[in-house]
Amino acid sequence: MIPPIVSSGIPWKVKDVAVVGERRLHVRFNDGTEGDVDLSDFLQRGDKYLGVFVPLRDPAFFARVGLCYGAVTWPGEIDLAPDNMYRIIKKHGEYRL
Repeated sequence: MIPPIVSSGIPWKVKDVAVVGERRLHVRFNDGTEGDVDLSDFLQRGDKYLGVFVPLRDPAFFARVGLCYGAVTWPGEIDLAPDNMYRIIKKHGEYRL
């Protein structure tokens, strides 16, 4: 029998996420790398530049953050790419959009 493919060993998959500020998250990846994600500046842009991210301006909606297949997500199919986030946090300790 061939064992199932387990993707939990992929280092850039997010293992934990928590809201740590009005527009900030703290993430921990599979390999233990962790850091903050700051969306403050990004969410101040005009609506036409934000597209699907507009609802994240609402603190109650922002707090509904979760994980799906190792990516930070919100309802409505809103997500952040974990591989790029991982690369930047690994290098700088923080990811700012």
